[in-house]
Amino acid sequence: MKTMETMGTRISELLEKKKMTQKQLSDKAGITEAAISLYIRGERTPRANILNKLAEALDTTTDYLLKGITPDAKEELGYAKKLIARNYTQMTKEEKIEIIKLLMGDDDET
Repeated sequence: MKTMETMGTRISELLEKKKMTQKQLSDKAGITEAAISLYIRGERTPRANILNKLAEALDTTTDYLLKGITPDAKEELGYAKKLIARNYTQMTKEEKIEIIKLLMGDDDET
């Protein structure tokens, strides 16, 4: 079972990946080290302008920090939507139901 990933864990993982300290992030983003510590512990949520500074300093997106959505995932989702929109008229009812089941997380292969 996967543990719940939070914005704090994502910030921590990015810091580790980039071999950056909270102090370095603080300096780069222009945010106090204490505030960053609160964000990592989940005791405070940054305002939009601070979130943008964090994302820029960590070379990521606000979507990734907030929801864990990587830029690649957004591109893949957009591509999937385009494929479905372009081809749904040629799909059988069974194929449409199969896609709906995939989206709803219904793994039951009956």
